[in-house]
Order: sequence, then C-alpha cells, then structure tokens
Amino acid sequence: MLAAIGVGSMDDLLVDIPSSLRLESLALPAGLSEFETMAQVESLAARNRIFADRLTFRGGGVYRRFIPAAVAAVTSKPEFYTAYTPYQPEASQGTLQAIYEFQTLIAELTALDVANASMYDGATAVAEAAMMAHIHTGRNEVLVAGYLHPEYLEVLRAFSEGRGIKVRKGVEANSKTAAVIFQQPDFLGLLVDARGLTESAHKAGALAIACVDPISLAILAPPGEYGADIAAGEGQQLGLSLSYGGPHVGFIACSKELVRRLPGRLIGTSHDAAGRRGFVLTLTAREQHIRRERATSNICTNHSLCALAASVYMTYMGAEGLRQIAEVSFKRAHALADRLSKLPGWEMAFPDRQFLYEFPIRVPKGPALNRRLARKGILGGLDVHRWFRELKGVQTFTCTEVNDARALDELVEAVAG
Repeated sequence: MLAAIGVGSMDDLLVDIPSSLRLESLALPAGLSEFETMAQVESLAARNRIFADRLTFRGGGVYRRFIPAAVAAVTSKPEFYTAYTPYQPEASQGTLQAIYEFQTLIAELTALDVANASMYDGATAVAEAAMMAHIHTGRNEVLVAGYLHPEYLEVLRAFSEGRGIKVRKGVEANSKTAAVIFQQPDFLGLLVDARGLTESAHKAGALAIACVDPISLAILAPPGEYGADIAAGEGQQLGLSLSYGGPHVGFIACSKELVRRLPGRLIGTSHDAAGRRGFVLTLTAREQHIRRERATSNICTNHSLCALAASVYMTYMGAEGLRQIAEVSFKRAHALADRLSKLPGWEMAFPDRQFLYEFPIRVPKGPALNRRLARKGILGGLDVHRWFRELKGVQTFTCTEVNDARALDELVEAVAG
C-alpha cells in the first residue's frame, strides 16, 4: 500500500506533523491483556489538559455553547447517522425533510428568500457566495471590508485565484467590483455599519455579502432587513461541538433573484398524484448532476448530519431561547470587558466601537499571561497580532452562556494576581 502511493514508510505520511509532537510509540509493556491495555491508555490520556467549558474565553470563529441533549438524541438515530448525500433523493424522504427544515430555518433567521442545503463551513460559504456574485455580475473583483475572519479570507483567495478574480481589501467599491463582503460582528467581535456597506455596494452595482453569526441574529438586524443580497456564515454554534475544528456546517441564504446561482442543492416540496405532500430535489448546481458548463460549483456534500443538528438546536431553542442566550452572552461579555479594562495596563483596543459577546482588548505580556492562565485551567484570549500586524498586544475575549459569574471572577482574579 505504501509503494502504491509512492512513500517509503509510515513516517512519510506524517511529514506535516512537527516531529516535536510525534511519539515513536505508546511504550506499553508487552503481553498486556485488553483490559490492562485500556487502563494504560486511559492513564496516558488523563495527562491531556482539557479546559472546562465555563473557563474557556477564546472564540475566534468557533465557540463553546451549551448543546441540549435533544440534539444528540436525534442525530444519533441510525437512519440519519449513517446516511450520505441522497443520489436517488426522493427515496430518502426523511433526509430530504431534514434538509428542507434546515433551509427554512436559515431563511427565517437571515430574513432572506431562500437558503441552500449547507456548505462545509463558514469559510467555504463565504467563498461560494463570492463566486455567486462573480457569475451573476460578470465582474472580476471582490472587495473585503474590515476585519473578515483571516481563514475565510485565505479560502476566498484560494477560490478566486483559479477564476482570475482579484480580492481587494477596502471600503470603496467600483465598476469592477462584483461584491462587497463584510462580517457582522467582525472577526474581532465589533459591530460594523452593515446597512451603510450594503448601500455602498449597491451604488457601485455590486452585491452585498454579509458574513453573519447566526446567534447574533436573535438580537441584531438580519441581512434581509438591511438589503444584503447574500448571507453566509458558520453554523457551528447551532448545536455542534468544537471537534478540533470540524466537521462544522456553513450556510448561504440569498434573495430570490439569485436562487439559480446557489451552489449545492435546494430541497423543495411537492405533491404526488394522490395529493400527498412530499419532499423533492428541486434545484442542484453540481456538475455530477448537470452539464459542467452549467454548474455553479462542485462543492461535494450538504453536511446533512451537521445541518440536522443545527435544525434540532434551532427548533428546540426557538426564537425566545436564541434571544435569551444572545442577551446573556452580551451582558457577561460587557461585564467582563468593564472589569478587565480597569486593570493596570489593560485597555479596550477600540473604545468607541460597539461589540456583542466578543471584544478586543490590549493586554500586557499576552503570551506569558496565557501561559499563566493555562496553568490555572483557564483558556485565555486569542492573540490576533499574528494576522493583523497593526494590533500588537491585542487579544479577543469571548463570553457565552456557559461562562457563569463565578468563571468571570476566576478569570479576573487570575489576571489581577
């Protein structure tokens, strides 16, 4: 098998993993029974440092939130858990209905006309939205305004390079601009003038693409309300665990004028000859299904199990539940920001900007601080200087509903000490 793929050893398969992180073996004694082996492995695993949810204050696009037991109760059903993309779709009515419900919920959340059957994650959703704008307008430039998630920007550039699309940062759109992309709240957690950016895009004949946090839409204006043409984002907060970065689920919603530019697939409803309601694959833009030259995208899955988890979560929480956790997160983040900014050497990086539940703050000796916090079992802020050179010494801190009042006290005491 190694020869068939052109490598000489197992080590050649691990070249991307730094040697400092690799173990030659688990160094288990010979002749152990299965029971004894499991005991040894559990002892080794116990050496891992795991930060409690309530003592995690790091976000940056992936967040710890409470996941109701109802989510796993539904997604673990074998009918869903073992299912893949339906290639004979109408034979999979349960899967189609689950996807249809996801589309409906996302459309309602974003206040747009239609949503597709989901993307891999937030990064691919933003990139696919930009490709929609490129195809629709025929223009070869996309404008990124403000602090877009740096990984989203990286994927956007990778998508754009092969199509000859220029990715430019700024706020002034022109006659070459296919779309203006902005994030609300942005990567730093700050609120942006979404309505103003949308109007600016439309004046230049470009589309407005809002990259949105789904939980924030419980208390912020949805993209459809301020006239955005496309909404894209990451749905991890909707009932999915962090899972080392995936699998997560992206989403795209748009106005009805752009429905035939949507990537992936679109589930709809119809009725059979006896008048019974059923679910059908209404539109699909993958080249496996239609001629390549007519395909919008070949993004290869709908992440239907993750979309199902998000649907269960949104249905279980309801509008009032989503609003409650957004408000709790907002209040706790503002309480934490107020306490941290009063410490010597600490100051808000953008004191005149509003934020929701994530905020940038300038901290003294950030790397040393986070090492000290880690020793106390606290996962501190995210150092954003690695992506934005102008933000030296700035970290973002996040609060969600899992960070209780006692956790905030522990963080402030550890920092002050």
